[in-house]
Order: sequence, then C-alpha cells, then structure tokens
Amino acid sequence: MIKKLTKHGNSLALVIDKPVLDLLNINADTPLEISTDGQVLVMSPVRDSARRKKFEKALETVNKKYGRALKRLAD
Repeated sequence: MIKKLTKHGNSLALVIDKPVLDLLNINADTPLEISTDGQVLVMSPVRDSARRKKFEKALETVNKKYGRALKRLAD
C-alpha cells in the first residue's frame, strides 16, 4: 500500500485506512509508538503490560505442553 502525506496545519499527516485500523485494533485514543532506524519509520500500538504478561503466560503454557513436539517439528 502506497500512501501520501497530507497537509495538516503546519504539519503533515498520514491517513490510515479503516481496514488497517480495524486489523490492528487501533482507534483515535490508541497511543502509538513511533521509531526509526534512520531509513524506516515504524509505528506500533502501545500495548499495556497486562496484555504482554498474558501473552507470555500463554506462550509458557504452550511451550511446557508442546515444547518437545514443536522442537521435533522444527528439526
């Protein structure tokens, strides 16, 4: 998807299409983290630590239950 920046007062704005916003579960109130390596601009929604902990717990559970099988599949 190729987008152009639009003038917004003295700034430029990037308009993100609704399907992309819906896919990422982003709305006007979602804080976004913006970073760059000097060549690429990366925007990602800031997720709370509770969500991250829930993910890590689920990952740990899956690894305990299926870790050996997943390892064999990887090899």
